[in-house]
Amino acid sequence: MKRNLAFANLAVVTNLEYRLNYFVDALVQPILTTGIEILLWIAVFKGAHTDMIAGFSRESYLSYALWSAFFARIATSWMYEFRMIEEISSGTINSLIVRPMSFYEYYLSQLMGYKIVTTIISLLVPIAGAYIFNLPAILTRLPLATLLCFYYLILVHTISFIISTMAFHFTKISSITVAKNLFFWILMGELFPLDLLPEPFKTTIISLPFASGVFVPVGYITGRVGIETVYTGFISVTVGLIVLNLLGAYLWKKGIDSYVGTGA
Repeated sequence: MKRNLAFANLAVVTNLEYRLNYFVDALVQPILTTGIEILLWIAVFKGAHTDMIAGFSRESYLSYALWSAFFARIATSWMYEFRMIEEISSGTINSLIVRPMSFYEYYLSQLMGYKIVTTIISLLVPIAGAYIFNLPAILTRLPLATLLCFYYLILVHTISFIISTMAFHFTKISSITVAKNLFFWILMGELFPLDLLPEPFKTTIISLPFASGVFVPVGYITGRVGIETVYTGFISVTVGLIVLNLLGAYLWKKGIDSYVGTGA
């Protein structure tokens, strides 16, 4: 635990050192995304000439757009995914695999430290926005929703770890990261609320662990889903972690067995 906390603190110090990057990542990007999403939903309601879509008001969709952009920033790890890939591709992984720690653990600790320090600042914006514009948001649900998102983040890291192991066998895999991110963009509910999907797709996709990144926590805060869906999210993510960690352990062993490095 002391070692993991040290890695987490390293990530915090590193990211706060570059203040402009931290400001852009924690605030500017999600604010711009929120602005685009809000303008989109205003246009949809104006064009539809209605006050309700699928049983929800315009304010409900605006609230979802406000929160989803910031939760989507929590539930992604592309930066550390690229770092893990680069470690293996360049051979700098040599200095890590000879230390008394796992490659998976090393980057998970840093990811969590970085996400905690950005989340604290980021979530102040949707909280203020919901209050100023009187948008539907049950703030007492925020702690559980955030906990689910962070639990899901472990799953995201596991998927990034699996993708990084491909660097043992292929010279260029960054395109897989881009494709995966676009795939998650839809399945997490960042692009639109998943409860707008027709059956049976809606029930199936919401039951997948990916919905626990954005749709379930944001839906819970904005009143679109109840506590039962949150509990289902925790179970779904747990099952995903078991399956994907077993796969990751297998692929890591296969990769290490085929890897040859010098200078460690």
